[in-house]
Amino acid sequence: MASVTMKEQDMRSVTARSRAGSVLAKGMTYLFLMVMALIVLFPFYWMINSSLKTLAEYRLSVPTFWPKTVIWSNYAEAFTTARLGQLFLNTLLVGVVSTLLSLVITVLSAFAFARLEFKGKNVMFGALLATMMIPGELFTITNYRTVNDFGWLNTYTVLIVPFLVSVCYIYLLRQNFLQIPNELYLAAKVDGTSDFKYLWTVMIPLSLPTLISITILKMMGAWNSYIWPRLVANDAAHQMVTNGLRNAFKDAAGDQTNYPVQMAAVALVSFPLFLVYIFLRKYIMKGVSRSGIKG
Repeated sequence: MASVTMKEQDMRSVTARSRAGSVLAKGMTYLFLMVMALIVLFPFYWMINSSLKTLAEYRLSVPTFWPKTVIWSNYAEAFTTARLGQLFLNTLLVGVVSTLLSLVITVLSAFAFARLEFKGKNVMFGALLATMMIPGELFTITNYRTVNDFGWLNTYTVLIVPFLVSVCYIYLLRQNFLQIPNELYLAAKVDGTSDFKYLWTVMIPLSLPTLISITILKMMGAWNSYIWPRLVANDAAHQMVTNGLRNAFKDAAGDQTNYPVQMAAVALVSFPLFLVYIFLRKYIMKGVSRSGIKG
């Protein structure tokens, strides 16, 4: 009896230590996540904090972690000073048109590489993948010379056409198409279904999560684009939100910048992206996770 009691006590001791270790591990994990969350969120907090200050308070040598006087009018001033309404319209126009055209190109290209048989398909697809290893900045000079020769500078065309093809999106959608059983395609061909009808009625509905992810990522890319729009279409009629905020808040002499109002404008521009991440992040993760299983 004594030996049985000792064994039970040992087992209870081991179980207690195991539970304590599990609780400690979870506690350390949550602590690490909280610290990382604070590090990530602090810049956004500081943006909101700065946008509600006066310029004099913003320039204090010792920064305040909350405004002494909350200035909500900074947001109204930012909207009118930076012409945010026009910038939003320009960005939405470029984003929507480029996203729709890019989706058409991506779907047709991914379907061709996933289902159609033609000579040199694998070599061509490998060459496309190889271009992903080249930094996009290397194409800036040649792209600029090309669009300049075409006379596209300071037009919506130059903001839309050069980035309609994305090898990354084609790759993601092709991988998703490859997960659809080929027997469905063969059965459809036996029934006399055309390739386009099969693509529209079968493959696109089954690949909808990936298409939603591509749509969201493409729109976000257009919204965040900075270097190319500033280089080729920096006139007032075609400015987008990112480059339209850079010099909109300088005084007449160009020496001083009203940083609180500028931070308010940045907060207004960032708000749509926050909504996208909050409400649509599950679609992004679901679409990307379904695209790398078979290839």
